[in-house]
Amino acid sequence: MTQAPNLVQTKIEEAIQLLESRFLEREELIRLLFLGMMSSENVLLIGPPGTAKSQLARGVSQLFGSEQCFDYLLTKFTTPDEMFGPVSLQQLKQDRYIRQTDGYLPASQFAFLDEIFKANSAILNALLSILNERLFFNGKEKQNVPLLFLMAASNELPEENEQLEALYDRFLIRYEVGYLKNVSSYELMFQLPDEPLPTLLSLDDVQSVREQARHVKLSESLVYFLYELKQAMEEKEFSLSDRRWSKIGHIWKTSAALNGREYVSIWDTVYTPHMLWNVPEDLPVLAELFDKHFQDALKREMEEELPLRKYEQTADKWLEKEDELHGYQFKREVGEKLGKDAVIHAQSLLEKCRLEVEETARELRNKLVAWQEKEKNIESYLYSRNFLLLQPDRYAVKYSRLRIQGERILQTLQGLYRTLFDKEIPGTEYDYTL
Repeated sequence: MTQAPNLVQTKIEEAIQLLESRFLEREELIRLLFLGMMSSENVLLIGPPGTAKSQLARGVSQLFGSEQCFDYLLTKFTTPDEMFGPVSLQQLKQDRYIRQTDGYLPASQFAFLDEIFKANSAILNALLSILNERLFFNGKEKQNVPLLFLMAASNELPEENEQLEALYDRFLIRYEVGYLKNVSSYELMFQLPDEPLPTLLSLDDVQSVREQARHVKLSESLVYFLYELKQAMEEKEFSLSDRRWSKIGHIWKTSAALNGREYVSIWDTVYTPHMLWNVPEDLPVLAELFDKHFQDALKREMEEELPLRKYEQTADKWLEKEDELHGYQFKREVGEKLGKDAVIHAQSLLEKCRLEVEETARELRNKLVAWQEKEKNIESYLYSRNFLLLQPDRYAVKYSRLRIQGERILQTLQGLYRTLFDKEIPGTEYDYTL
């Protein structure tokens, strides 16, 4: 993989800082916008007027030095001429129905469509192909739309209408925006910079990331994670189209490309809950559902560094035989006569248990000590996995959960060993107070 994405990463980080200095309490949304832009996915914002939605769209376009930002408020009276350009009178004289699209949506690189669900059917059909295939059917001709990124907004969700539902499905990333909540934001609100944002990014940067994303691999483990999530959602009567699941996988690949990797990591999936809901009220439920499966997937991804499943299997294997082994030792201590074959079998099993438990406990102890060292620098480690992560300390807890799980297994092994051999396992001293 080339180094281009790392250069783009630096530019995006600077761009994020600039946007955050102007759009308060929008840190997560800003990161989602860049994910959508780099993966050619549309973003829908749900929320009341006056939450700086259109300003944010213009700010993103300024970062690309683009003057081709189409910004329009739709109503049920909006005509196709207003959106797609007037019909050319010169072409009509030649019996050709062609629109002059310069300066309108089909010729724009960036677009913000406010109150998008108020569009009438004459506009909706054309919007569907623009949003999905980046194509505009201009008369009999197919016109490629140079649209880099489209953000739409609505005060409310679409009513039950087949065309509106099809339009809604074209927005993979959905985000509910509200008014500012923190007093610190109100203190800063009156001092925000208002000069135009500098040009930091280019179309070449976007194309570079998209090209890299095509070569990113999605592991079997993460495909399984996606399928597990799908099944869990369906059990709770949530469902997504196959197209949306495919697009979610593509976003993960884009995140990996942005982070300069040739494979998707579990950390590329963190913003997935904003791609799952149909109504904002479902987000908390789906975020909790996602978090549960995320923890399981993280455990699988970290198997090489902390193979908990292997240690659990060893502990469970000998716990099942604890009564048998302890019974043999008790009979031997009280002088009960045992058959020769039974003694040989029990002694062999006991020695095998001793060796396996000692080896597993020492290996696990060493892994846990190394894991503790990683946790000391967990924020920088998480940043190296995904620079778009917000509040890495929230995610550090997930690593702590894995360590605590490992510590429980180590305690189980140590307790089993004391029961059977009446002593501590050599080389497994561990500080559980951290």
